Amino acid sequence: MAFPKTRMRRLRESAGLRGLVRETELRPGRLVLPLFVSEAEPAARLAAPLLPDGPFGALTLPALDRLSISALVERAHEAQELGVGAVMLFGVPSHKDAEGSGAWDEEGIVQLALRALGQALPELTVMTDVCLCEYTDHGHCGVLRENGSGPPGVDNDATLELLARVAVSHARAGADVVAPSDMMDGRVGAIRAELDGEGFAGTPILAYAAKFASAFYGPFRDAAGSAPAFGDRRSYQLDPANGREALREAALDAAEGADMLMVKPALAYGDLIAAVKRETGLPVAAYNVSGEYAMVRAAAQAGQLEEGAAVAEILTSLHRAGADVVITYHALEAARAMAAGR
Repeated sequence: MAFPKTRMRRLRESAGLRGLVRETELRPGRLVLPLFVSEAEPAARLAAPLLPDGPFGALTLPALDRLSISALVERAHEAQELGVGAVMLFGVPSHKDAEGSGAWDEEGIVQLALRALGQALPELTVMTDVCLCEYTDHGHCGVLRENGSGPPGVDNDATLELLARVAVSHARAGADVVAPSDMMDGRVGAIRAELDGEGFAGTPILAYAAKFASAFYGPFRDAAGSAPAFGDRRSYQLDPANGREALREAALDAAEGADMLMVKPALAYGDLIAAVKRETGLPVAAYNVSGEYAMVRAAAQAGQLEEGAAVAEILTSLHRAGADVVITYHALEAARAMAAGR
């Protein structure tokens, strides 16, 4: 029936009615807070603000702080108290080498942090990023091979064994979920086989299935110290123009044993969040990345938007698109707002 018998505004007239018919309801338990744990700069905030000379002053990005293990435990405890579903750890080591051997060191920074979190917060769900870029002296996500007269390239197959070694070391130290982010072909299968063979068949894999070579990773690379020393990552991360290729990647990761799939970044990829959910039926995570976080912070600082309202709208839109889990630097503020009924 058409207007005037059908009046869509009838169910929008009051807050009570709007709440009754709300189709998408986000809660803190759907959020994951990324955390950076550092050996070299304990409890330090990034030294260089993103916009040190801007007209509105220096932009601060507190969610990208590098934390000591003790500071990490404090922030993770805050997240748990607010009902945030999980934290995801990224390590900032003091030593790097060509293979990234610190990534699987049993006394490495992430492994030490995992044991500390397990002792202090045994009920907290802890995810770990499984990659080599933070640990290699060249900043790429795998070991290198010579490439004739050109710059070295990443050796896909040689990297798989090392990634599997990292995942097992994280599981042994207490990780609840391991999340390979390297985008090497076959890494989910290699990790699944190694986890199963080492007695960790119950450890889930959250695969960065559709990770794009994006312009939105800059603040993260500063925080993690993981920018490539040469070239870029377009030979292994997805072209932002390629949606069908992203669905093929997601299907392959699912077939290799992934338990959850991730789309990264989030804001420009709602179509793929929905498509991955529809095509695979697996739980889907969306990573609301550092550049997206910085944009909102900068716009709010410039007085161009209200930060809390913008964050709520962004996170709700990602959940509406099909994301069961949203990994976001806004997690603490969003959880506080939800607790306050905002």
